[in-house]
Amino acid sequence: MNMKASHDVYLDNAATTPVDPRVLKAMLPYMTDVYANPSSLHSPGQKAGSAVREAREKIATIINGHADEIIFTSGGTESDNLAIAGAVNAAKPIIKSQFGAEAKPHVITTAIEHHATLEPLLHLQKTGEIELTVVSPQKNGIVKAADILSAINERTVLVSVMYANNEIGTIQPIGDIGRGILKYRRQTVDGRREGFGGWPLFHSDACQAASYLDLNVEKLHVDLLTLNGGKIYGPKGVGMLFVRRGTKLLAQVLGGGQERGLRSGTENVPGIVGLATALEIAQREKDKENKRLTALRDKLIDGLLRIPKSRLNGDAENRLANNVNISFLDIEGEAAMLYLDAKGIFCSTGSACASTELEPSHVIRALGLSYEAAHGSLRFSLGRHTKLADVNLVIKLLPGIVERLRKISPVNLDMSYFE
Repeated sequence: MNMKASHDVYLDNAATTPVDPRVLKAMLPYMTDVYANPSSLHSPGQKAGSAVREAREKIATIINGHADEIIFTSGGTESDNLAIAGAVNAAKPIIKSQFGAEAKPHVITTAIEHHATLEPLLHLQKTGEIELTVVSPQKNGIVKAADILSAINERTVLVSVMYANNEIGTIQPIGDIGRGILKYRRQTVDGRREGFGGWPLFHSDACQAASYLDLNVEKLHVDLLTLNGGKIYGPKGVGMLFVRRGTKLLAQVLGGGQERGLRSGTENVPGIVGLATALEIAQREKDKENKRLTALRDKLIDGLLRIPKSRLNGDAENRLANNVNISFLDIEGEAAMLYLDAKGIFCSTGSACASTELEPSHVIRALGLSYEAAHGSLRFSLGRHTKLADVNLVIKLLPGIVERLRKISPVNLDMSYFE
């Protein structure tokens, strides 16, 4: 137990990633030499504006979209909020005109979404602005497309399902859901809804997926797609929202009219350049990195499941290559995380965005696990710098940490708490 890592072992890449040196190199000129406002008409401004246009075109090519469908934001949270509030607010007057003054837009989401999606939706529900349907996943953490599609009604204006879960790494059937929504649209467009046959819009938060999965928006059949620089070895504080042509949104940030009027404010030129570069690298290298990380992931899962009274959260196969989330009975995940931290190993107990909360993960609870099982979960998210030696060190140290915590634990639960 006195062993300590010879170097920092960072296994919290789902929370954020270090900036890739290639990304930093691409960004640096726009922090120093090319510093003008990209909306300015003078030559320095036009040079900065050109960099933004090139980044927009690069991202559009990667996701098989169009340059005018890329809206730059301050990150994944703002992109999710713009997609949700923008779609709902655009739909409100139409819903009221078609179904009556008391009618509300209907939105569908899942119980395992990121807080950046769940919180704005729950707020809109609480304030009486929407009706909300929250679909639960199966025990393996994957939502059935049929469950999403069966919840659609004539007032459904938005469906929001994340591409890959940030806590348990499960990959959702986005393409199947998208195809089902397209079929629904074709079958329900009539005279009353003429001109509005694009409902429900389909949004997916793909922040965790961008380094590992295909982002072709035509194959995914999404109308709105969220990405974030800080999850793909790019800079923090920059993200984007893909908004398919013809999609009606109301702006949430007003001002100078940048980003097609949907997100006013001077563009973060170095951040935008970094986001485009990071996404290009991530998508180009994803197949090779997936293969490498899958082997490390599976070794870590196998090693940690040898600890008595442990359980893998999320499907064993249909999950991101870098995600390991395991619950241990009779311990608190926060305590184990701090023991690992003292050894130079850094992981998490769930989403970093909710790390100050004492409640167990809403994602783990949504799988049907008990409060006690959810409290003992740890998330290890591997990355480009993760080596076999790092995985082996965790496998070597964690059993002793769990044993020590169980000796001082006031509970001794049986495996039925995982059922």
